[in-house]
Amino acid sequence: MTVPSWPDNPRRPAPGNGAVWPGPLAPWDGGSGSPAAPTDLPGRATGSAADALRVRLREGLRAALARRLRADEDAGSPPLTADERQAFALSVLVDLTEAHTSAELARGAGVLTPGDEQRVLHEVLAEVLGLGGLEPLLADPSIENININGDRVFIRRADGSRQRLPAITDSDTQLVGLIRDLAAHAGVEERRWDRGAPMVNFHLADKSRVFAVMAVTQRPSVSIRRHRFRHVTLSALRASGTIDYGLEALLGALVRARKNIVVAGGTAIGKTTMLLALADQIPPSERLVTVEDVYELGLDADERAHPDVVAMQVREPNTEGEGAISASDLVRAALRMSPDRVIVGEVRGSEVIPMLNAMSQGNDGSMTTLHSSTSRGVFTRLASYAVQGPERLPVEATNLLIASAIHVVVHLAEPRGERGRRVVSSVREVVDADGTQVVTNELYRPGPDRRGMPAAPPTGELLDDLIDAGLDPDLLSQGWWG
Repeated sequence: MTVPSWPDNPRRPAPGNGAVWPGPLAPWDGGSGSPAAPTDLPGRATGSAADALRVRLREGLRAALARRLRADEDAGSPPLTADERQAFALSVLVDLTEAHTSAELARGAGVLTPGDEQRVLHEVLAEVLGLGGLEPLLADPSIENININGDRVFIRRADGSRQRLPAITDSDTQLVGLIRDLAAHAGVEERRWDRGAPMVNFHLADKSRVFAVMAVTQRPSVSIRRHRFRHVTLSALRASGTIDYGLEALLGALVRARKNIVVAGGTAIGKTTMLLALADQIPPSERLVTVEDVYELGLDADERAHPDVVAMQVREPNTEGEGAISASDLVRAALRMSPDRVIVGEVRGSEVIPMLNAMSQGNDGSMTTLHSSTSRGVFTRLASYAVQGPERLPVEATNLLIASAIHVVVHLAEPRGERGRRVVSSVREVVDADGTQVVTNELYRPGPDRRGMPAAPPTGELLDDLIDAGLDPDLLSQGWWG
């Protein structure tokens, strides 16, 4: 049998955002020949007068934005749009610049030229409302992870290589200010980051996920996980070597047959990317409800592919410790919104029971991701989460719920000897539950290099459903890798 020619899905563009990006950053070793720090921008006004104005504008703008956010929240007003926030910030900076210049002239101090004043004003505007020194890092599509410990900046590229780069701020205080500003403007509500709330989790405009911690560490620490491709298809994953032809056909048929799927794997192994590729197979006529700790999937952003999407995000408690809305609350709410499918970005706690209930109560075709080092370990992890939930289900009851809810587990791993690559290593069909064990049928099993190889045919009922969904069973009879 020859390898078939598989047409790409015409509904979605090829992976990537279509932008023309600059070349990758040069490595930095801390020596005298190293490139300038990302904050050393060309045309930057220097000197004591410029530094004094910068400090005044930074502090004044951050305070004004905080007052505006609190006032809007107290009044029940919707948050400012990006354009409104830009216009408000610009007017504040103009007033602050005029007041600062007048005060400096009154005491006989030196002042900047009008041109340098404008440069500093727009620099601070970009720093407070933009990405500051993170800008060149986030503009490099080869960078997947950014880790910052004070002035120590480390990146991991898509090929698995790691590098150390220059500091992105002049001090820990500036780093805290930058992340605090980004957190305040992220999503649909402000997220605090201070000694009273030392951990913050939010996303940037490009859906990069940011986690930052302070106060409980010696220096502020920031971790940024990036999704380099926003439009992902199964055919694109096959072209990149994550799946082969048989797996592409099987996974597409599983989605079309409305099977409930758990995508599992280790940290930064591509679970969200696989979830996006699976979601690409969902017909645009279906109504989706997504639940996430931090917005990452962005299915609601593509109206052509998914016009009817309700995207929900966990809400943190306010300064009085009230108003929190958990993932469990949102999953329960999703069931009241007439969804065709419920997609949970990641199961990591008590939301496992409402998620399994959603899958077993008529919302077939639902999906989620979960951290697990093996496909078999998914069931142990789900049981451990269920025991911690308010329902306190015993293992036997949890396994019965798992067997009635989950149809297939797709596990991703790094192939042996190929750093930075991701492959599907196992596809496991859930068959039944027997006491403390979940009975499964491993359709694809890790081969010598951890790539999934055909191991067993689907059981009769699953196979019939997949054939009805357009699967050619002959494609599962051999491996197509390479």
